[in-house]
Amino acid sequence: MRGLFRRTPLEHPTGPLEGHKLAFPMLSADGTTAGFSGVTLGRAHVYRTVDDAVCAHGCRHASPSRWCDCGFYCFHTADDARELACAPEHQGAILLEVAASGRFRRYELGLRYARQRVRTIRMRPCRCGSRVAVLADTGSGQHGWRRLEPVCLRCAGARPVLSAQRFAELADLTLLPDDLAAGPLTTPDPVGTGEDPHDAEPADGAMGDPVATAGAVAVLTAEMALLQARLDEMARQLGRATARLDVLEGRDRPAAEPGSEPDR
Repeated sequence: MRGLFRRTPLEHPTGPLEGHKLAFPMLSADGTTAGFSGVTLGRAHVYRTVDDAVCAHGCRHASPSRWCDCGFYCFHTADDARELACAPEHQGAILLEVAASGRFRRYELGLRYARQRVRTIRMRPCRCGSRVAVLADTGSGQHGWRRLEPVCLRCAGARPVLSAQRFAELADLTLLPDDLAAGPLTTPDPVGTGEDPHDAEPADGAMGDPVATAGAVAVLTAEMALLQARLDEMARQLGRATARLDVLEGRDRPAAEPGSEPDR
C-alpha cells in the first residue's frame, strides 16, 4: 500500500525553467504600461513582464497550491502553445517565451508555477491570415486595461493602433520575428507578383477606398430603412388581425360585475 501513495521526488533546479505560452496583449488606460492576460483561467488577471502568481479565485493561499488550480501555466514546447492557438477563442493571442521560478508543479505538458519573467514575444498571424502590421484596440478589456490584438493594416481599419515594437519597449522585453503558419499554409499573394499583400492596391470597393466605403454604408442604410418599414407594416397587419380575432372570440367584451346576472 505504501507504493500507491509515494510522492514524486522533489526537484531542485539550479536556475529558471523555460516555457512557452499564449497571452492576450494588454495596454494600460494611460498607454504607458504593457501587460498580458491569460487565455484560460487567467483571463480576469493582468500580469506584467515580471510578476508573481495570485489565486484566480480570490483565495489568499500561496500559488500554486496542490488543492487549487491557481498559478502561472506554461508549456514545455512552443509547438504545444501553437496547437492551443488553433482554438477560435484564442485568436488574437501572441506567443510568449517565459522563465518560471519559485514554487512549481509539473504536469504532462508543462509547468504550473509561482513567479514568471516574460523574455520574448512573437506576433501571431492576423485573423484573416495576413502578416501582422500593428496591435489594434479590440474595444474590450478590464478595469484600467485595454485588450489589443495583432492585425494587418486592412483589418485594423480606423481603430487605435500600437506598433509591436513599441509594445515590446513598454513591456521591456525582446520582440522576435512573427510566428508564421507552419506547413502548406502561406499568406495569399493578391496580385501574383510575390509582393507583400499590404503593399498592393486595394481592390474596387475595398475598405481602403473612402468613397467606396461611404457608398457601401449609404446602400446598407437604405436597405435597413426599407427593411424597418416592412417590419412596421407587418406589425400593423398583425395588430389588426389580432384585434379582429379578439372580436370574433369575444375577448374584448367587458367583464361582468360581481353579483350580476350573466347574459342569457
